[in-house]
Amino acid sequence: MSKDRYEEFTDNVDREVAELVDRANREAAQAVDRANRQAARAVDRALGRKAAVEAAFDAAHWQRRLDELLAAHRIPGAVLAVLTGGEIHELASGVLHTGTGVETTTDSVFQIGSVSKGYTAALVLSLADAGKLDLDAPVTAVLPDFALADAEAARTITPRQLLNHTSGIEGDYVNDTGRGDDCLARYVDGARDVGLTNPPGATMSYSSTAYNVLGRIVEVVTGRTWDEALKELICDPLGLEHTMTLPEEVLRFRAAMGHMGEPGEVPTPTPLWNMLPRSAGPYGGISATAADVVRFARMFIDGGTAPDGTRVLSAAAVEAMLTREVEMPDQWFLGAHWGLGWGLFEWDGARGFGHDGSTFGQLAYLRAIPEKGLAIALLTNGGGAAPKVHEALCRELSAEFAGVAMPAFGPADPPPAVDTEPFTGRYKREGFLMTITARSEEAGEGEGVLDLRYEGVEGLAGTFDPLVWHLTPVSATPAKTVFAGRRNDKDAWIPVVFYALADGTRYVHFGVRATAKSA
Repeated sequence: MSKDRYEEFTDNVDREVAELVDRANREAAQAVDRANRQAARAVDRALGRKAAVEAAFDAAHWQRRLDELLAAHRIPGAVLAVLTGGEIHELASGVLHTGTGVETTTDSVFQIGSVSKGYTAALVLSLADAGKLDLDAPVTAVLPDFALADAEAARTITPRQLLNHTSGIEGDYVNDTGRGDDCLARYVDGARDVGLTNPPGATMSYSSTAYNVLGRIVEVVTGRTWDEALKELICDPLGLEHTMTLPEEVLRFRAAMGHMGEPGEVPTPTPLWNMLPRSAGPYGGISATAADVVRFARMFIDGGTAPDGTRVLSAAAVEAMLTREVEMPDQWFLGAHWGLGWGLFEWDGARGFGHDGSTFGQLAYLRAIPEKGLAIALLTNGGGAAPKVHEALCRELSAEFAGVAMPAFGPADPPPAVDTEPFTGRYKREGFLMTITARSEEAGEGEGVLDLRYEGVEGLAGTFDPLVWHLTPVSATPAKTVFAGRRNDKDAWIPVVFYALADGTRYVHFGVRATAKSA
């Protein structure tokens, strides 16, 4: 080894050792901080005092925590808003764009992706509230020309099934129908060749396509565009002045740029600010500040009213959105059940709701526990490890301000013995193919007993590099077998569930979507 190479090597070693020492010191300080807080809570309970955490939000502590997590997981920027004790607290960290270095501030606007579905659901419930829409009548009662590849399904699917993701409509139909006000009408018309993942009502399978059909229903019933209806019926009454749907509105504010990268990698800016078409609005087109997302969630905590007392949704409509409609095959990713628009969970007996969102290079998270008066919104501008930042913050904030433990998900220790042969094979839905194969001891890098290869096919062939998750068993029952999957040790564990419908058809539930075994 040359002298220069040797010096470079020793410099790298010194730098890595310094980083490890610094991380160890941070983790030790955090452990001491958590222990002190837990001890304070225990004393408060023993003395019958109102817990101090109910009254105080330590902004300096949570700012440090946000900064540390973003640095550790290489997330360029994020905003965090927390509703607790009736007050909204806002924090920001990092930069909006690594190419420009513009600082992230609490009034920065981020894309919230599929969290938008909660807003569309609220719009639909407001119309049902007013007696203008029957959730259990066929969609064709409002959209007579609604059609799918399965004509019988199109005649029977209801708005309720669209809301709770049991319609069976293939979930990822994307169609750029232009910037005109007719974009949703043209989108729904173009969906007439879209197929089903499963028979309507047979299982829960997440469908963005279904939410665009709901958006079109809103337009027909109100006589407004979805964007206009959202503003007039939801945003204006709630005072959501930093919530918008069109890029020309976003330009009024500091806007986050998306960044792409695998977990542990330094992410790079996306080529465009937003690669979703206007027709994606109802399922993923809203941009907002974290505080505005929390203000929206607060409506469900306050029983459907705005802070000034204006009623936006009836108490019955709020309860309907938070009532368990369907049990999830995957009990962890977005909740154990689904309501009318929200994923629903229960932590230590406290019921909550939430949703995740992702666009190209931006990830958003919302969790709320109404009985505790807690809502948490985290908006990030990229980095594959953003789920780990959300998980850490949500777990710590929920413990601190709601006194509940957010369940962790991962492989069992030791993993149960599982016969993997029934699960290997090909699982296909429109545009996507999953191939499940057994891992051998000679498989090289990775872990687990199965590999899941995920790739685009047909019209999506070649649009992204195939992705591989390594699957480790979690649990096995006659009804379903659960695995934990991740791509590498810097990735967050995600559930992969194998199960069968009543007719015996085998399915895998992955990314909240049901996909039938095809070979």
